[in-house]
Amino acid sequence: MVDPHLLFEQLFNGVQYGILLFLLAAGLTLVFGIMDLMNLAHGSLYMLGAYIAATVTLAANSFLLGIVVALPATLIVGIFLEVVVLRKLYDRGHLDQVLATFGMILFFNELVRLIWGPAGIEVPLPSILNQSITLFDIPLPVYRILVIGVGLAVAAFLYLLVVKTKVGMLIRAGASNREMVGALGIDIKKIFTLVFGLGAALAALAGVMAGPIFAATIGMGENILIQVLVVIVIGGIGSIRGAFVGALLIGIIEILGRSFLDDFFKLFLPVNAAETAAPAAASMLIYILMALVLFFRPQGLFPARSG
Repeated sequence: MVDPHLLFEQLFNGVQYGILLFLLAAGLTLVFGIMDLMNLAHGSLYMLGAYIAATVTLAANSFLLGIVVALPATLIVGIFLEVVVLRKLYDRGHLDQVLATFGMILFFNELVRLIWGPAGIEVPLPSILNQSITLFDIPLPVYRILVIGVGLAVAAFLYLLVVKTKVGMLIRAGASNREMVGALGIDIKKIFTLVFGLGAALAALAGVMAGPIFAATIGMGENILIQVLVVIVIGGIGSIRGAFVGALLIGIIEILGRSFLDDFFKLFLPVNAAETAAPAAASMLIYILMALVLFFRPQGLFPARSG
């Protein structure tokens, strides 16, 4: 019998992890959906945001200042990359884009190693965020509640931006048919730069939020990027709503699978076999879900035309 308190706690952790995935996936799904650019270096912007925020936080003893500095700094880096490097890849095939952006991953990893050294950086939280509140006799960290709140606020902002504004209309049109947008006389390059800059800022925000939980480490972007790509496939390329729903699904399945599969397997397997099989099966769950979605809805749960 599953302890309901433990189940609630792990559901909470799954939602929080899903929100982090959403912050990364939202920017990447727009970049891929509109620009048709497979940017594997998106995780490097996530890492860069975490390191910049950690450095400023430690230097100024202000987590808020770390956020304020990291977001525009990473935004500028993202726009620079789009203008100087990535524009040359728009007319190339996805294989060339993958190879080029993989090279950027290696470049950023070595750059971070050169500037900050090989060791990670632990990000301290201000005392007001380093507390817990009790709900149903379960202590919930205030900071993780803040992460969920920030993610929901970003989701609401992106929904209003994409659905209710002229800029959002152009973004949605670009996700569905970028050739048509260009044919209407709209400067598609400016839209590309705007979208990539927005994606870079969202990646930085995810890195800032993840820093106090996981620490800022070299290669942290690659560790989470595969799950972000799964989120995009499940939700639908170019869809903010799909990224949100897909991220929550993946976050909850990932956390619940790692928390409860071993107990489930112990019902019909020897203890040693269950403890060996459970982690492998837990890591497979999200890919099984992706395969099912691709089989029944190849365009994802919420294709770009639906939001």
